[in-house]
Amino acid sequence: MTGHTGARKRRPARTAAVFLAASLPVAVVVGVYVFGRTHTPDYTKGLFGQHGVGVIDLKARLGSALMALAVVQLLLGLWMYRRLPGAGTAPRRVPPTHRLIGLLAFLLSLPIAYQCVTAYGVDLTSSRVAVHSLAGCVLYGGFVAKVLVVRSRGLPGWALPVAGGALVTVIALLWYTAALWFLAGSAPGF
Repeated sequence: MTGHTGARKRRPARTAAVFLAASLPVAVVVGVYVFGRTHTPDYTKGLFGQHGVGVIDLKARLGSALMALAVVQLLLGLWMYRRLPGAGTAPRRVPPTHRLIGLLAFLLSLPIAYQCVTAYGVDLTSSRVAVHSLAGCVLYGGFVAKVLVVRSRGLPGWALPVAGGALVTVIALLWYTAALWFLAGSAPGF
């Protein structure tokens, strides 16, 4: 009987931990969304000394670098888990490289996101801009979810690839709806 009591005590604690882990990314998404909707946009906001079309060009290039890092992350993740065809077993340096590039991607995203949310807020006026704005909110919830999944034990085997894949997908969606759109000459500005 003692074994059953211990199992019962662990279940509520585990349920609370799972609830908290699931709630934290959602809270981040909602927090970014609410800030973006209630903050008064400052369309003159610059980034690293750039303003106007210059800031848009800079963000498009930084966003493209972020997209490249996301692709490298995806490939390294596939290699670590032996899902990269023909690559064999990943050397010991691949996991720390994966973590370092993930940190660099996160750090690279911060000035882009800061400028976007303070200059434009969460804008739902057109389909492309709405998708970009909402994906930007989801990005940081995705980062939180990925870190929580990596640090958690006892999750199903599919949780990590789903979290990582979702994060790469959100970055690709952000890149497609802004950086590629701008660099391809689809509009004079964002």
